Amino acid sequence: MPSAPTSAPVAVVGAGYVGLATAVSLAHMGHQVVCADHDRAKLAKLEAGEPTIVEDGMAELLREGLANGRLRFVGSSTEAVRRAELVFLCLPTPPRADGSADVSILQEVAEQIAPHLERGAIIANKSTVPVGSTRVIEQLLGRSDVAVVSNPEFLREGQAISDCLHPDRVVVGADDAKAAARVGALFAATGAPLIVTDAATAETIKYASNAFLATRLSFVNAVATLSEAVGADVRDVLLGMGYDHRIGFEFLRPGPGWGGSCFPKDTSALLFMAEQAGYDFPLLRAAVATNDAQRASVVAKVSSALGGSLAGRTVAAWGITFKAGTDDRRESPAVAVVRQLAGEGAVVRAYDPTVRGPVPELVGLAEVCADPYGACAGAEVVVILTEWDELRWLDYAKVRSVMAEPALVDARNLLDPAKLRRLGFRYTGIGRP
Repeated sequence: MPSAPTSAPVAVVGAGYVGLATAVSLAHMGHQVVCADHDRAKLAKLEAGEPTIVEDGMAELLREGLANGRLRFVGSSTEAVRRAELVFLCLPTPPRADGSADVSILQEVAEQIAPHLERGAIIANKSTVPVGSTRVIEQLLGRSDVAVVSNPEFLREGQAISDCLHPDRVVVGADDAKAAARVGALFAATGAPLIVTDAATAETIKYASNAFLATRLSFVNAVATLSEAVGADVRDVLLGMGYDHRIGFEFLRPGPGWGGSCFPKDTSALLFMAEQAGYDFPLLRAAVATNDAQRASVVAKVSSALGGSLAGRTVAAWGITFKAGTDDRRESPAVAVVRQLAGEGAVVRAYDPTVRGPVPELVGLAEVCADPYGACAGAEVVVILTEWDELRWLDYAKVRSVMAEPALVDARNLLDPAKLRRLGFRYTGIGRP
């Protein structure tokens, strides 16, 4: 994408997944961007051109922005917003125990930056927040000369840079039409459709989108279970479904369940909001329950491959991140499955290409190995939990030779069952004969 002419100064508060992807992409579009984060160690890496997350294209855009002077990093949100005409809040909103979103960090930052904002500045909230949060931020700022809009993000981890530069749509929720237009203009170079609506609707669009995708994935996993029960091949079932233009092929892949930083917390938050509004939302509750059951189903497949008991058995787990193309392990179904395997007495040896050294979530539960062959040495079964492409091209004759028993549970349907069976493996997939 060709760079746009230099525009109004932009501040991005938060250099997490959303904030960093937003900052480097806006700089690439030609905007002057200051990105703030309180984590000094993270800032030192970023200032040296070292990405702090695994994301395709991140390193190139980070170094480009630093080299051409359009991107810089600071350790203070108040410093970042000085002289900024547009400020993007990209802050964590983790789930509370009751499923609601914790917006305390967002509120704290809003109060901190309020006295330092330029007159006429626009605050664009990209954090995923409960409906009505835009109004709350307005009240916390207490600035009638500052506009607050909702500008939700729709980024896929592993494809966040592409999604920033080529979004399906740009959503802006605001009462101030001029403020909405200015935020929309910032993304004009993307050529994406611009949806301008009120703040509550924009906030709902974000939650509804993620909840729908999570429900779709749960449906696919339920179809895979049905396919096993009736002797059908889920690959062909989904192929037949996907060619229907009303359905399409996106999110039609069975697996060990959905996870990551968005779907679990956003479905929980939407269920909480629905309950507060007096609506039970049974469809979404069923999607969450189906997802929980899918993880247990993968554990059951591994146990079955070992004759029905996991106690004392050695299991190789390939994949720890919640999906390929990212190093994010938040709410990872792979981590959940490994925990369940260990909880039933299995000796687990894990491998993931993004992991070197101990994994805090799995300390005392699994040994993390440096390569996939080492992980499966002496194993009685291998379970594929993340769809890393490199796993397709391993030497499976070598894998077979180092294993104690030739069993493989493919929870991502990544491999060719016929090829594995010719090599002597007992292969189990998801919804496949």
